[in-house]
Amino acid sequence: MPLFAKKLTPEQQMRQTDRDLKRTQRDLERDRGKLQQQEKQLEMQIKKAAQQGNKQLCGQLAKQLVMLRKQTTRSYGASARISGVSAQTKAMNSNVKMAGAMASTTKVMTQVNKQMDPQKTMETMKNFERESQKMEMTEEMMDDTLSGVLDDSGDEEETEAVVNQVLDEIGVEISDKLSDAPSAHRGALPSGSKAKDGLSDADIESQLARLKAL
Repeated sequence: MPLFAKKLTPEQQMRQTDRDLKRTQRDLERDRGKLQQQEKQLEMQIKKAAQQGNKQLCGQLAKQLVMLRKQTTRSYGASARISGVSAQTKAMNSNVKMAGAMASTTKVMTQVNKQMDPQKTMETMKNFERESQKMEMTEEMMDDTLSGVLDDSGDEEETEAVVNQVLDEIGVEISDKLSDAPSAHRGALPSGSKAKDGLSDADIESQLARLKAL
């Protein structure tokens, strides 16, 4: 072994071990192939000796055949053990990788937890909720105000157009039929009163006071 050999990483050691185990498996397979060939040759020799009536030779050849078959069985057993070692090595390597990943994740989570301020986060969430409520109230107040101003703005013109259309259909002139109609009361709107479907000044001031209190 070199004096200044570079130390292998766990991943490199795993690959080297896997290569060694595969090489051993291939050697065992070649040995079993040779044993099977020898077994066939011994079977042919035993048949030939039996045909010749040579029992002594048959007995010797039969012993060799038994030994070959035992050796083949041991070879299969060794292959099974090597396969088990390979599976265990891969499982251990997988566990090492998972442990490393968990360690990295734990480190990141620890750093994130150190950077987070629970009190500051809660305060930010409360501020967000308060501003959201304030915005909703502002939108609601503006919608109510605009609805009170705009809802009835086109009613008079629309009513007049409908009346004109009906009178035109029956052939009656507006000037003839409506000349004697009483004029609408033209008076100033009372100050601070609540318009139809609208908001009074007191309602608007109340909503503004609620917004300032937030």
